[in-house]
This record gives sequence, C-alpha cells and structure tokens, in this order.
Amino acid sequence: MPTRALTMRKIRDLIRLKFITRLSHEQIARALSISKGVVAKYAARIQRCGIEPRELLRLSDAQVLEHVQPRLKREVYGDRAPVDCARVHTELKRPGVTLTLLWQEYAAANAGRAAYRFSQFALRYHTYVASLRRSMRQIHRAGEKLFIDYAGQSVPYGSEGQRAQIFVAVLGASNYTFACATAHQRLEDWIGALVRALTFIGGVPQLIVPDNARAMIAHPDRYEPRASLTVQDLAHHYDTAVLPARPRRPQDKAKVEVALQVVERWILARLRDHRFQTLEEVDGAIGDLLDSINTRAFRRLPGSRKSAYELLDRSALRPLPASPYEFARYYKARVNIDYHVSIDEHFYSVPHALVHQDVEARVTATAVEVLHRGQRVAAHRRSSHRFAHTTVPEHMPAAHRAHLEWSPARLIRWGAQHGPACAQVIERILTTRKHPEQGYRACLGLLKLEKHYGAQRLEAACVRALALGSPAYQTVASILKRRVESLPLADEPSWSSPEHAHLRGPKYYQ
Repeated sequence: MPTRALTMRKIRDLIRLKFITRLSHEQIARALSISKGVVAKYAARIQRCGIEPRELLRLSDAQVLEHVQPRLKREVYGDRAPVDCARVHTELKRPGVTLTLLWQEYAAANAGRAAYRFSQFALRYHTYVASLRRSMRQIHRAGEKLFIDYAGQSVPYGSEGQRAQIFVAVLGASNYTFACATAHQRLEDWIGALVRALTFIGGVPQLIVPDNARAMIAHPDRYEPRASLTVQDLAHHYDTAVLPARPRRPQDKAKVEVALQVVERWILARLRDHRFQTLEEVDGAIGDLLDSINTRAFRRLPGSRKSAYELLDRSALRPLPASPYEFARYYKARVNIDYHVSIDEHFYSVPHALVHQDVEARVTATAVEVLHRGQRVAAHRRSSHRFAHTTVPEHMPAAHRAHLEWSPARLIRWGAQHGPACAQVIERILTTRKHPEQGYRACLGLLKLEKHYGAQRLEAACVRALALGSPAYQTVASILKRRVESLPLADEPSWSSPEHAHLRGPKYYQ
C-alpha cells in the first residue's frame, strides 16, 4: 500500500523530532497525528538519502521533497497518437456522446499506430479542461439550456433621463449570444425579450434558466422555486421548462455571467459615446453589433459562437411553435350574482351556473379567457370600455328566470318599499342595460347604501339623482357621501305622480 504523502510542514517536523530531538516513533506519531508506520517509512527514506538532517532542513521545500518523497514510477509511452482535446471537448456537448465512445473512435482511427489507453486518454482530456477558464468547465449538452439575465449596465437615451435595460441570452453548449434593449425589467419586458431570443436562435431548448428576478419568479425557494403563472404559460406554449437558478448561487448561471461581460465589453463599451433619442435606436445599435460577437473566434477552442451553434445547437433545438407567445396575465376572480367577472373595470360573462364560484382569468392584449378548475368556460374579445358589459347570450339563465332570488321585479319591489324615487332609480338602472341582469350589481349597491345610510336618506338621495338627470348608483352614493341629499332643489318634481309614461312598474317583469 502506498504511503500517504505528508505536508511539507509535517515532513520538516518529523526530521526535527526524529533526528534532532530524538523522540520515539510513537511520540512523533502522536505529536503529528500520523501513524507509526508512516513515521518509520519517512525515517528510513531520510536515512537513505545520505544527507545530514540539519543540512537537509536548510534545503528548499522542493529539494527536501526530491530526497524524501517516494518517486512515482513513470510509464514511458513512446510516440503515441496525440489526443485532440479541443475536439473531444466539443463533441462531449452533443447528445449521447461519452468519453468512452470518443476514446473508442480515437483508438479505431489510430489502429495502425500506438494509441493511449482509456485512462491516459481521459487524463489528458481532464488536464486540458482544467486549463480552461473555470466558468467553461461545465459540460453543457447541445440544445439543453438557454441562460437569460439582465446586464448591470444600462444605456441612456432621450432627453428625460431614460435608461435602456439590456437583456442577454446565451446557449449553454455553443455560447451563441443574443442581446436586446427593453424599457424596464418588468414581467412584460422579460417575456417579450425571451420570445425575441427564442426567435433569434430559431428553436426551443429543453430548459430556460433565468435568475431569481422578482418579476419572473413567484416563489424563489432554493429547493422548489416556482415561476409566475405567466412564465409557466410561456413554458407550456413552447413545450419547455423554466428552471430558475438557486438564490445566491452564481455558479448555476455562470454561462450568462460570462455572456453579460462579453456584451458589456464588446457592445456597450463601443456605444458609450453614442447619443440615442429612442429605445428603438438603442436596440438597433445592439443588434448591429451582435454578429461581431457571435462570429469572433474563440481563444482556446476552435471556431466561433456561430460555428459552434451551427454544429451543435441548431439541430438539437426543438422547432418553434406556429406563432410566438402572446403575453398574458392571470387574475383571480369571483363570479358575481349577475354571472359576470370584473377584469380591468369591465365585466365579462361566464355560464350562470358558476355564480359565487372562484375562477381564473387569462388576459392578453386582445382576449380574455375565464378558467374554472383548469378548464376554459368563457372567451371574450378584450374591451377597454370601463364599467361596461360583454355578455354572451348562452351564459344567461333561460328567460332571465334561472336565478329567481334576484329578479328585476323583486328589486323594483324592494325599491318601492323605500319610496317611488328609489324604485324609479332601480328601474332606470335595469332598463338602460341591454340585459336587466347587467344592472343587478348596481341595484345591490343601492341595497348596501340603505343598510349604511338608512331608507329615508337613500330615498332623498334618489330624488336628487333623478333631478340631476343621473339615476345611477355612483351618483346616489356620491350624494350620500357628501351629505347633500337634503339641500333644496329648484322645481323639484313630484316623483309620486302616475303620469310618467316611461315607468314600467314591477308588473312589467312578472
């Protein structure tokens, strides 16, 4: 069994304790925390070297080791076929390629001459890898990972102090790099830039590795990080997975850290004296310089980022879907009694059977989808009209009577209990909607006002709202809040008069 090598400090202490202090082997072993066998073997080597111990201690560390350390028996290989370590390093990034396979191919190619055995083949490759920069030592499979992040530097533009944020994406195997400018680092900026990056590389990797940015990651846990619903939606659209780097673990995204430095040194540094007026100018200037990065030759490896991309990643990436991902946000909502949900101050219908149920809304720039337990139950074109309704007739109860608890007749009867003005406000709310159910929410708002302010004040506020020509919930609520319902009205009409032809009355809704 070979003797375990000692540190230089312990070797010098062993020489001193054995030959100068004259301690026993057992005492030396306890003092240096080594075995008596190791002490005996080193003592024998020191005696065989033929140098007086005090003189030996005056030599340099390298000279002492030359005399007392066991000499390794070197195998003489002769004129062996050289190993192309750079090619081996590149080939290992291709799917399914192993070091054993490459050694077999090397041995077969050099069958007519002496070739290294697998152990020496592997040793030469690992020695080569150790000579590369530390960030390059990981083996990234072709088409496996796309790393994304934002640069620390930003680029000023415009006259109001705006600064463009620089998004960078890099493929793990080939180092093929993409960069673009965005206005901010919000979720929509991350998603938009990532969609552009996937289009640029012309395919979809198996994994997308972002930083733990708050905009992207809903729960940045070290062991079970969870991306936001929008990010998960993008991953589903492209049939890929998003695996955030661990918090405070830069080695998980070393590729993009290097790519950020490259972009800062070879693009942003060149643009430092440029004066940009718009974000589009910044983005265009970055795009013009991208090719110089990707076609620039590697220092230690053959080829360039672009040639490595063509060789490795291009064929390994999965194809892009037919259309790029459209940015979508997710909202939690609860279906009201009028079987509508409120999204950005607009009301969208869902099947009336879902009243009082919790649903989820997926909202894009053009559409609103409502999901219940993962199933889509409604889809609408997105509307920008505030406090308006988008209603699908199929979502409504049959003949407006499926939900009898809240009917127009009952609401008008309830209003009449407090006075004719309250009843008329309710009727006007119902009749000004395309469907009466769309006014239920406002009528129930009046009911809550009655509980808070009392029936007498509510009736007075309704009288004033009618006189102002604005029989709406918001007007009545404002009057009560400002306590102006009792102020005198000029030419106050008599709302109890039966001669108003436009009044339908409760019997109309029976």
